[in-house]
Amino acid sequence: MTQLFNDRRVDLTGFSKTELSINGILTVVYRAGQGQPLLFMHGAATWHGFDFARGWTSQFEVIIPYHPGFGPSQGSAEFTTVDHYVSHYAELAEALGLSRFHLVGFSLGGWMAAHFAAKHANRVDRLVLVAPAGLEVLDHPQPDLSTIAPEEILGYLVHDLRTLQPYLPNGEDAEFAAMREKEGTTVAGLLRNGTLNHPDMAQVLQKISSPTLLIWGIKDRLVPPDQGAAWQQLIAGASLKIFPGAGHLALDESPAACNEVAAFLSERTA
Repeated sequence: MTQLFNDRRVDLTGFSKTELSINGILTVVYRAGQGQPLLFMHGAATWHGFDFARGWTSQFEVIIPYHPGFGPSQGSAEFTTVDHYVSHYAELAEALGLSRFHLVGFSLGGWMAAHFAAKHANRVDRLVLVAPAGLEVLDHPQPDLSTIAPEEILGYLVHDLRTLQPYLPNGEDAEFAAMREKEGTTVAGLLRNGTLNHPDMAQVLQKISSPTLLIWGIKDRLVPPDQGAAWQQLIAGASLKIFPGAGHLALDESPAACNEVAAFLSERTA
């Protein structure tokens, strides 16, 4: 089916839609493919869709939930910390019958996925973190998101602006703006000094025991790729791959990055 979100077309053809109530919060989930489950935790905006995930469906059952307060999922004013989202996803996994799965998290979703993997190691087979937020690296700081002008944000997301052009409205679009405001408000509730940095993130990363792959685009202006070495040092046995010609939305801009995710998740865990 093709789902319309506020007059923008997000192509989810071939995905089945499920609506679940998790502690009273309507949560929308899309699933496609066969094989070991791959749960994807998206970033701070969903308007550019998930076309990159379609290639994974030939090897995995790809499961894409919308976080509370994003896309068609219901928001909650009580969700003000990453722990709220981790608890939500633990209950969502139960509701979906997922006892063990691969976990891929991007940006904001990488922040959530890292916390989830640290707390629920028994559920996470392999972990992929794509340009994850959450760790303060003083030598390579993230920009203060609250200071970035709306007209400049696209340049922070991608290296090649043509990547996002198909998903943008032509001229003013009140419904598109309303969805962006909804998701922006949700993200704002999680910010600390304009970033998603977590004071205990280093300790969290040291608790991750799942085989882990870190992915960055070399042109990332939101979460500097030079942060990758710090993440790799804190997560035991983690590998780091940096892809040329890609910005923050590395999965959207780099087919090679998407292929690397599939290859890593296909490896057998000793």
